[in-house]
Amino acid sequence: MSKPMTKTQLVATLAEEMGGDKKTATAALDAIAAIITREVAAGGAVTLPGLGKVVCRERPERQVRNPATGETMTKPADKQVKFTIAKALKDSVNV
Repeated sequence: MSKPMTKTQLVATLAEEMGGDKKTATAALDAIAAIITREVAAGGAVTLPGLGKVVCRERPERQVRNPATGETMTKPADKQVKFTIAKALKDSVNV
């Protein structure tokens, strides 16, 4: 398995694909991340065409177990970010 692409590598590749400079590519990547963060934190969802969907889901209060002590405790309700992979991406990987 290869190493994951770093932000620097992603910015360089994005700049090359866009035919622009790295500064513009960095600004675009940072803007997309900020928009997704803001929308998901507000309880919305963002669909990234060809990649998938980012959603914030509510998790109810539940019973959990501490593996070290075996003690059962109640964990309060919280939110969890989920990413659902698009079918097109799944299909392109499994060719």
